[in-house]
Amino acid sequence: MIEQPAYTRFGFSDEEWGLLVGLPQAVLTAASAAESDGTKRTMAENAAGLETIAAGRESANPLVAAVAGEVVERVGDPEAGAELPVIAPADPQAMIDDVLARAGEAAVLLARTVDEGEAGAYQHWLVEIAEQVVTAASTGGILGIGGDVVSETERRFRDRLSQVLND
Repeated sequence: MIEQPAYTRFGFSDEEWGLLVGLPQAVLTAASAAESDGTKRTMAENAAGLETIAAGRESANPLVAAVAGEVVERVGDPEAGAELPVIAPADPQAMIDDVLARAGEAAVLLARTVDEGEAGAYQHWLVEIAEQVVTAASTGGILGIGGDVVSETERRFRDRLSQVLND
């Protein structure tokens, strides 16, 4: 007997599952790119985002747990020392717009495929990833002292993501 892929039990196609599995890391990268913070701060943001993604494996929500498990399988487990590379998109705003558009597609997909509780848990998890990334390192200041915990551009991304996802 051939084992079915995890996404089939939720009613998703391979392409739809790809959207849902790709979105957490895309949200992490977009949240980090919302404000150019330098390599050290970006690494802290990446670590916070990856830890939040990995924590999703322990979610009571089966969809979040399955997606988080697959993301960690693909990119590595932070508990085992995995780190994400620092990605500096050539056009951060275009990347952010693309992630927000994909988040909107995911919201529509979830609304028609899974129950409201599962959809809401997944959407809330994405916003939590963004929240953890934007609060992981302060922006501005001198030699790491002072600055804003969350910049206006980071806040705007997080709020737009929440609005797109109706979270």
